[in-house]
Amino acid sequence: MSVSAHLEELKRKHDALSDQVETEQRSPGSSDLDIAEMKKQKLKLKEEITRLTA
Repeated sequence: MSVSAHLEELKRKHDALSDQVETEQRSPGSSDLDIAEMKKQKLKLKEEITRLTA
């Protein structure tokens, strides 16, 4: 897999997690722990994207 393809995949996953976090935050029965875990995953993806583009 090329670096650009890998970056696109990471960005796609990051965007999907962003949407999922927003949905969960609007849901009255959502778990704060689940949301926190998704945010951690999102941050890791963002860090990887930044590392690969630097």
